[in-house]
Amino acid sequence: MSAPVETSSAGAGPQAMVVGELAEARASGFEAFQERWGDRLNPLVVKEVRQGLRTRVFWVCFGLMLVACVVLSLIAFVETRDSAFTQHGQGFFLAYFTCLSVVHFIVIPYSAYRSLAREREDDTWVLLVLTGLGPRKILRGKMLSYLVQAGLYASAVGPFLLFSYYLNGISLPNILTVLGLGGAWLMFLTVVAVCAATLADGRMGRALVHFVVLGALASGWGSVMISTGVWLESGSRSLRLGDLTQTVVILLTWMFLEGWLLFEVAASRLSLSTEDYTRGPRRAVVGQMAVALVGGLLLWWNAGFDVEVAEIFGVVGAVHLGLVSLFMATDVDGQARALRAVTGPFSLFKPGALRGFRLAVLLLMGWCAVWLGIELGWGDGLTKSIIGRMLTVVMPAYILIYLSLGILVGRMGGTDRFSSPGALRLLVLVLMGLGSGVPPLVAALLGLDTTHVHLNLLNPVVGMNLFSTTDYDDGVTSPLMSWQQVDTVVVVALILAFLADRVLSAREKWAHRS
Repeated sequence: MSAPVETSSAGAGPQAMVVGELAEARASGFEAFQERWGDRLNPLVVKEVRQGLRTRVFWVCFGLMLVACVVLSLIAFVETRDSAFTQHGQGFFLAYFTCLSVVHFIVIPYSAYRSLAREREDDTWVLLVLTGLGPRKILRGKMLSYLVQAGLYASAVGPFLLFSYYLNGISLPNILTVLGLGGAWLMFLTVVAVCAATLADGRMGRALVHFVVLGALASGWGSVMISTGVWLESGSRSLRLGDLTQTVVILLTWMFLEGWLLFEVAASRLSLSTEDYTRGPRRAVVGQMAVALVGGLLLWWNAGFDVEVAEIFGVVGAVHLGLVSLFMATDVDGQARALRAVTGPFSLFKPGALRGFRLAVLLLMGWCAVWLGIELGWGDGLTKSIIGRMLTVVMPAYILIYLSLGILVGRMGGTDRFSSPGALRLLVLVLMGLGSGVPPLVAALLGLDTTHVHLNLLNPVVGMNLFSTTDYDDGVTSPLMSWQQVDTVVVVALILAFLADRVLSAREKWAHRS
């Protein structure tokens, strides 16, 4: 009886060894997988999520949201139990979505803003930088942690949102569309909040940004809820599937491009002056305009080569470039010593106001040239087309005039009071306000029409209105302004841009010498 037992144990020995080796190999492989992905996973995400789940704000909001959804479900049950063919799904979906939107569009972005602002106020940002993660990884960790918390909120409300589908009156594609756009809007608001936390350094500036963020989140939430209600009520019937797809694609593309730029701006503001902190934002601006150009050309082609699309993109794109140029062209003078050796004559992505101003000028001129060429090639020569061409040209010219004028006033004088980036941006806005309000006031004092053509030729507000106005004389409708006046505005813009470039070049040489 002993022999078979020995034989069996002897045969089981190699099998046990093989099983043990396989188990050890699996364990080692799992540990290697954990170690590899543990290194890739941002440790700040785990830290922020754990801290967020322990806060009273999370549990209060989570509990109130669930209680509200349960109460709404009981109301829906009472209203539909005696009616077999009721259609209450749309109303109750909007009610459930309202409960979720308060948390997603107000609480989560504001918490992300306060988290980063508190790091800077308490001077704990330096400790995060010393971990070696870098500004981008730290910002990415902050954002992902709050998006994880938003996912927990959404998982709790998700069954209630699906329940509204069974109440009739709303289709599943509408639910998915609203939730998809809501998720994209949540990520965009989180990026905006994180970027806003990096804007101000002083106590007064932080207080102002704090109130601006609260006001923007509240107004944004109201706008989103109104838009959602209008869409659920009439949008799904009035829009065809192709129009819906085009609208969703445009909104998602806009949010992605603006979020990309804002994230890069936040990372650059948290970088050291010895780093190449402007490369990310300026590459994002160029990428934005490239994607916008391709998208505009596709829409223009899809609209049957309609020049109105080119006019809209030409003017709106120039306005966006003007806002971005206000920050690119007002950077500090010069560069850190470590960056000068790797900066060539055409390094427009490197730090410095001179390179930022030149990049802004090139983008404005290139954008204007593309859309003006399309308008000239496919325009019909009517008054409306002529006005569109004028607006496409004068909008970038007005931007260059006041941007260059602000640089000349702020950095050409001997004082440094207006030469800092923040003061220079404020100076440009003040000059635009004066350029918009003083000419009509002078015209009124002289007894002339407040929209006098010659006095308001360089007025960015009244001037744009004059260039878009028609004149009816001798039975013929023609533009009120002529191409000679367009040439005057362009020549003034080019002269001021050249002078601003020379001033910035001299300031950079002076900064490097000192």
